[in-house]
Order: sequence, then structure tokens, then C-alpha cells
Amino acid sequence: MMTIYPNAIKNTVTKAINNKVGKALINTVGKLSQSGKKVLTVSVLSITLASLSSLSALSYAQKAVNLDELLNQLEQGKITQTKQNQARESEFKVKVNQQQNMLNDMSYQRDNALVLSVQLEQNFADNEINLANKADALDKRLGELKELFGVLQQVSGDTRSKFQTSVISAQIPGRGEFLDEFAQSMGSSSKLASISEIERLWFELQREMTQSGKVTTFNREVVLANGDRKNAEVTRVGGFNLISDGKYLEYIDETGTVAELIRQPSNRYLSTTSDLINSRSSDQSTTAFALDPTGGSILSLLVQAPDLKERVDQGGPVGYIILAIGFVGLLIALERLISLVFIGSKVERQLKSSIASSDNPLGRVMQVKDNNPNLDTETLELKLSESILREVPKLSKRLTLIKIISVVAPLIGLLGTVTGMINTFQAITLFGTGDPKLMAGGISQALVTTVLGLVVAIPMVFIFAYLNGRSRNIVNILQQESTGLIAERAERAELEQNRELADQGA
Repeated sequence: MMTIYPNAIKNTVTKAINNKVGKALINTVGKLSQSGKKVLTVSVLSITLASLSSLSALSYAQKAVNLDELLNQLEQGKITQTKQNQARESEFKVKVNQQQNMLNDMSYQRDNALVLSVQLEQNFADNEINLANKADALDKRLGELKELFGVLQQVSGDTRSKFQTSVISAQIPGRGEFLDEFAQSMGSSSKLASISEIERLWFELQREMTQSGKVTTFNREVVLANGDRKNAEVTRVGGFNLISDGKYLEYIDETGTVAELIRQPSNRYLSTTSDLINSRSSDQSTTAFALDPTGGSILSLLVQAPDLKERVDQGGPVGYIILAIGFVGLLIALERLISLVFIGSKVERQLKSSIASSDNPLGRVMQVKDNNPNLDTETLELKLSESILREVPKLSKRLTLIKIISVVAPLIGLLGTVTGMINTFQAITLFGTGDPKLMAGGISQALVTTVLGLVVAIPMVFIFAYLNGRSRNIVNILQQESTGLIAERAERAELEQNRELADQGA
């Protein structure tokens, strides 16, 4: 039983009827569609068409005047409907023939495609078998040559890695391209190495060894530390280092450029570059030069080593406080040293002179004896002791401050050590121990402050001892001379007393 959908019926009825009865039928079909009924049988269609005919007749009957006219109208309508149905049937038959032809064409194409697929699968299987057989035959024919090509591939790869870091590539560029192509060709099983390629590999290895033992000079573009580029004379020391204008250079394989190191090593190494350039201009046979046999590894470590200023910066504020205290102590020590040297020289001159001078401690002590010629020995001794005690503070002033600095400096360094360790433990708490660089700052501060404290304290101890010794020597001279003056006065008094006794006896 053929099924017809409500939408198709609705469209057909809409085209055939434009009056009120047709619209009522359309509404009825729509309600059937909305109620969820998906299909209508042919019997429903027949009832609908019969109803349509009755309704059409009723419509014509309303317009007809009599029964004859109504009969004529019905006959004419039947004829018209028959013609329309015949046109639709013929159109349907034509389309059926076209669809059948299309189905036959598609079936033919499908059969051809199935046949082609079977043929291609068979060809693929045959090619797989032939390829496997030929690969086995190639392996058997290669024999020991296969091991040779494997060695060539390994050697070319290792040589390419060597050329990437070799400074000789700065003078002889373009060697890596051949080695890359050669290694790739040796990695494939479809191409064999030729004699010329093997000889080229041998030549590159021999040239690398030969150039490694030479010191040559060539011109090329150099990238300066500030980013500028200029053509300069570059000296290559074997396969170890590149130098120009007294500075070390580096070869960058990724860009194929020669660049000046942004940070140069210390002067003890830079001075050897100038010596090498001068020796080549003066044709000297040998000269000392600081080269890096590792190809740049040691030089990069030397460049990263901090200088004196950076070491001090690692100490932080505590380190600068220690240095400031040490600088103050050094100024005090310098002033005391100059003062004691001048005083000592004046005292030495006073020892050689019998005339007391007031520009030195010994002269002022001697003036006490000259200003009091009639004092007895005990009183003179007290006067001289008073004068010496007056001179001692002048000789030993600010020496105690130097001693205090020598004691305080290591204590401040210890404070910096504790502060640095606190920072280190804070970094460990926050970031863990995975990255040692995070802890390096605190450890550097702890060690540098301790070093700075000892650097300040140890010289201050020796300076204090030396200056205190000079001061004591001058004080000892004063005491010796005052004791001599007292002894001289006592001896003179005893002689006068003996003279008086002799005069009385006479």
C-alpha cells in the first residue's frame, strides 16, 4: 500500500482549490499533521477526493441556474481533470525512465571501481613482495660496505658537531652544509657514498687538524659589545681562541658571526692578547698567551667570575658598613703614624741637644727641670712625673679607637653572616632547594661580610700594635730622661751637701 504524507496532500489541494471549501480541507489536513499522524493511506486520499468532488459540485450547483447547466459543468470538470491526470502520468513515466538510467550508470561505475580496487590491491601486494626481495638483495650485496657507510655517517655527524663549536669555522665557513647532506645521504639506504664524498670528508678532517696547529690572522666582520659592526683584523690561535684589538671574541655558529665578549676576563689574561699581537708583528718565536683548551668553557667561567666591586656588592649594606669603619680606622692610623713619626724625630733631635725645646715632649719635660733649678729631688721627681703624664695622652690618643675597630669589624661581619643565612633559609622556605642560585645570594652575603670583617680587623690589629709600640717607645724615652734628670739633680745636691760639710769642717 503506497503512503502519502500530509504535506504533499496539503500542497496538491492548495493548488487545486482556491475557494472556501479548499481552505477548510487545508485546515483539516494541517490538524492531522499537528496531531502526530505521519502517514495517510490511499483510502483516506480517496475519501478526500470524493469529498472534494462533492464540494466542487455543490459549489457549481450554487452558480448553476438549472440541472442541465449543472450537468454540463460537471462533464467539463471531469474532462479537465482527466487531462491533468494524463499529463501527470506522462511526466512521472518520463522521470522514472531518467532515474532508471541514472541508477544503471551508477551501478556500472560501482562495478568498475570494485574491479579497479581489486587490481590495485593485488598490485600493492606484489610491490610489497618485490620491495622486500630487493631490499634483501641490496643488504646481501652491500655486505661490509653497509658497516662502512654507518661509520661514515657517525664520523660526519661527530665532525659536524665539532665544526659547530670550532673557531676555525670563523675563518673557513660553509663546512657544515656538506657534512649535513653527507650524513643524511648515509642515513638513507637508497644512496651510496661516492669516492669524491669520502675524500671530501677526509680532507675536512685533515684541514681541521692542520689549522688547529696554526696562529693565523684574517679580516672579517666583528660584532662589538655595544652592537656595532666593523671589519677588523682577527687573530686565531689554533682551534682555541679568537682575539682582536686586545679582546677575546666568540664564534656563534647559529648566526655565523664573530662577536666580542660582552664581559672580558681579568687584566692578567687580557694583557697576554696584546703580547701575542705584538710578538707576531715583531716576528718573535714564542710568547705567553692565555688560551682556553676547552673551546670556550673555561673562558665563559672566567668571564662570569665577579670582580672586586661585585664581591663587595654581594656583602650588601653590612659589607659597606664594615668598609666604612675600616676606612675611618685607616685614616686614624695614618694620622697617628705621621704624628708619631714627626714626634719621634723631634725627640731624637732633642736627645742630641742640651737646650730644651718646647716643640717636642722631651723638650717640654726638660724645661720643667730648667724652670725649677732650686727644687729638691722629691719635688722635681713629682714635677717630671706630672709632665710625663701630661704628654702620654697626646702620644696615645685615638689608638684606643683603632683597637675598638679591630674588635668590632669581625663582629659586624658575623652579623652579616647571620643575616645572610636568614635570607638563605627564607629562600629555601619559599622556593625549596631545587635551584641553588636562589640560595647563592644569602650565602654570598654571609661569606663576604665575614671576609670583609677579617680583612678590616687583621690589619687594624697590626697597625694598633705598631703605633702603640712607637708611642710607648717615646714614653720610655721620656721616663728614662726624667730619671736621668732626677739622678743628676740628686747627685748635684749630694755634692753641694758634701762641699758644705767640708767647708764647715775646715
